[in-house]
Amino acid sequence: MAEITSILAEAVTREASDVHINVGMQPIIRVNTELVEMDFPIISNDDAREILLSLIGQDKFNKFEQARDFDFSTSITDPNQRFRVNAHYQRDTIAIAFRLISDTVPSIEELNLPEKIKEFADLPRGLVLVTGHTGAGKSTTLASAIGLINKKYRKRVITIEDPIEYWLVNDMCMIEQREVGSDCPDFATGLRHILRQDPDVIMVGEMRDLETTSFALTAAETGHLVFSTLHTPNASQSIERAIDIYPANQQTQARTMLANALQAVVSQTLFRRIDEPGMVPSTEILLCTAAVRNCIRENRIYEIPNIIETSRRFGMHTMDNSIAELCLDGYIDKEEAILRSNNRAKMEKALALARRG
Repeated sequence: MAEITSILAEAVTREASDVHINVGMQPIIRVNTELVEMDFPIISNDDAREILLSLIGQDKFNKFEQARDFDFSTSITDPNQRFRVNAHYQRDTIAIAFRLISDTVPSIEELNLPEKIKEFADLPRGLVLVTGHTGAGKSTTLASAIGLINKKYRKRVITIEDPIEYWLVNDMCMIEQREVGSDCPDFATGLRHILRQDPDVIMVGEMRDLETTSFALTAAETGHLVFSTLHTPNASQSIERAIDIYPANQQTQARTMLANALQAVVSQTLFRRIDEPGMVPSTEILLCTAAVRNCIRENRIYEIPNIIETSRRFGMHTMDNSIAELCLDGYIDKEEAILRSNNRAKMEKALALARRG
């Protein structure tokens, strides 16, 4: 069996985004969205068990066998590289998925994100949500925003992450990073006493349950700047998801809290570039104007997409606006742009008109 460090090192050399260890197969890497077999021996069940034990040790392996799922982070030193890892069972065998994490926090410009996102680092308080599917780059966007704060302000930043992905080195800020599983048992426990730790900025890896969501809103309402994520594809569904986490008899109060606390929602997804190797994000940006806050309070979430569409002068834009712009600028394929848009007929017409113009 090949050493897992050799597999991971080669993945780094080949600029992969992910590595997959599955029993009965050679290790697989994802390079620019394509799955590619690696030239290593086929993984046996004993191999997979040995690999996981070498990465997490016996105590955590025992927890994994009970839960049948385990998130953690690991690193190799030659070359220096960090990975976010999920171990799980499939067909009663161990499978492991590695996500490569950059050793430096990229800037907003390096990520090809809209300049508007830089302004979120200047907010004195409130909640900023970064949303999208798994692998859409949410954690990287959050790290970039915290990195910008770290360069501009003398603030105390506390993060609760599952797991820690980017090591944030103190610059102007004082930064504490707590990892679920090692520094605290879960998000809710880690957040319970965080307001007594004198934070200015709080980053919550994910608003995944009622207690975490309630804390994020309360912290934002009480004068803290809070960043978090949701697994939702756009701004309006993100707002609905945040409210639906609450029981029905608390949702009116939740809408009021969210209307008061929310500052912005950035939704994103990744496209394969056609101008050069790599990926580029398309985004949707919602800013909480008075009109948006009224829609949230009065449960008129269905009006938000139209507000975004008609508020580009404020820096808002829909996902389809962003996809069209990426296509017209030569970053992404026209067919993929149309296929992944929310309104294919409208996208096709818009691209055709822009090219004729």
